[in-house]
Amino acid sequence: MTENSTSDFSREPLALSNAIRFCHWLTALAVFYLLISSWWMLSLPLPSENSTFRVLPFQLHKNVGLTLFLLLLAMTSSFILRWIKANARIESKPQITAKIGHGLIYLMLLFCCLSGYLSSSFSGWGTQFWWLFDLPIWARESDDLNAIFSDLHLWSCWLLILLIAVHIGAALQHSFRNDGVVDSMLGSPNKS
Repeated sequence: MTENSTSDFSREPLALSNAIRFCHWLTALAVFYLLISSWWMLSLPLPSENSTFRVLPFQLHKNVGLTLFLLLLAMTSSFILRWIKANARIESKPQITAKIGHGLIYLMLLFCCLSGYLSSSFSGWGTQFWWLFDLPIWARESDDLNAIFSDLHLWSCWLLILLIAVHIGAALQHSFRNDGVVDSMLGSPNKS
């Protein structure tokens, strides 16, 4: 294959734009917040006339999730263009595996956001987008549909956590191999 067997990624330097790095780390921060906040939110008592403090954490969670969904949609055209350009050349198995892994994470992020929004839509609780405007309520309250989409949201989030763990493991492997991949994501100059 290549004479340099230490890394199939080191054949050409990774040229990642600041925008790609920013979106990667913003997505990571948003996902971390969403995962942590979900466990905390669900431990809060249900809202009542005397207790409404659960509303704020849920609104924040929904708004970060919706914003992440919009960011992912905005990144779609960039990913498609990069994918077309990248598929014009022959790639190694590790590069193909990395693309599949990134694609699965991307799809699972979209699915988590969408299933969470659908669960919320059927819950009977409205959503304000960053307290600027109310999102339209396009579905009637339905406990059955809320439960279905809530379960889909929960299980897709667990699958996302598994994919993230594999992603972090791959990043650690690249770090130990010192092949420049982690440096490119951190914005550090390539050491090779």
